[in-house]
Amino acid sequence: MSLDRKEQKRASMPEPVNHQVNAARKTFQTLYQISKLLNTNLDPTTLSICIRLCENGVNPHALATVVKELQREVKAMNDAQLESSKTNATK
Repeated sequence: MSLDRKEQKRASMPEPVNHQVNAARKTFQTLYQISKLLNTNLDPTTLSICIRLCENGVNPHALATVVKELQREVKAMNDAQLESSKTNATK
C-alpha cells in the first residue's frame, strides 16, 4: 500500500477510531519506556507479543517466569559459544 493510500485510509477513518489508535500507540510507548526502565531487555516486538498474551488470559507471572528463563538460556548459550570461540582461537 502506497503512502498516499495509507494517508487516505487514515484520513477516512472516523475520528473515534483515529483517537483510539493514537491512544493505543501512546499507551504502548509508555509501556515500552517502563519496560526499558525496568531493564526487561524486551524489544518492542517481544513486548507487544507479551501484552497480547496477557490480554488473552495468559498469567502475567507465569509469562514473566518463562521470559526470564528463556533469557537465561539464551545468555548461557551465547556465553558457551563465546567460550568455544576463544578456545578455538588459542589453538
